[in-house]
Amino acid sequence: MSLRLAASCLLTTAVTVSVPASAGDIAELEILGFSQDASIFAFEEYGVQDGSGFPYANRFYVDVEGDSFVPGTPFRILLQDENATLEDARSQARTAGQAVIADTELAQNRGTLAALNPVTELSADPGRIAINPRPVIPPVDAAIEFRLEEIPMPAPDRCKDLGPVFGYRLNRIDLEAGEFVLRLHQDESIPQSRGCPQGYRLGAVQTVHPQSGPYSFAVLIAVRSFGFEGPDYRWIAVTGRL
Repeated sequence: MSLRLAASCLLTTAVTVSVPASAGDIAELEILGFSQDASIFAFEEYGVQDGSGFPYANRFYVDVEGDSFVPGTPFRILLQDENATLEDARSQARTAGQAVIADTELAQNRGTLAALNPVTELSADPGRIAINPRPVIPPVDAAIEFRLEEIPMPAPDRCKDLGPVFGYRLNRIDLEAGEFVLRLHQDESIPQSRGCPQGYRLGAVQTVHPQSGPYSFAVLIAVRSFGFEGPDYRWIAVTGRL
């Protein structure tokens, strides 16, 4: 056996051994944008469910000022058909969403992706993001910082024997003074839609500055929860105005 062939065989064996037999799924995040008056923020998560292999697509429409879902939303599509495709699920979610606000309006008011820390990012601080609200250099706006803290919570019945579960709080911080400014969210309980959350990390911040009115922002948070084959990641958002 040649040295090249031997090395190739060793590499193949090493790769085969190192690949895990199973894994959870990390939902892809797509930020859709804001309504023209920046009162609604929309995003989508989608992927293939671990265990079943079924495609899913979930669309969320959030009242920015109230930090609550627009009535009748979110839209959650799970196609329990082995022949269904991911695009089939996304198409159904997309069609449902047009009754709330057209994708064309969202695309025209997408705003600025002011920060992005994907789940695969290892060097980022999962509990802190500091941003300039607009891509203007030198900045003309005050910098903004968000800090995320995990809160140990009593495990709901559905999460018994799965290990500790957590809620979270999200604060806005005065970046210059390093002092608390505003509590944007704090869990009092864990909603059923969140499953059995084992942890959280800041994932993205989207901002928009309409021609009239204050900034609107959305902080996207990745939720790690107990999945069928491993930890799953899904997305939630906290919204507000500056």
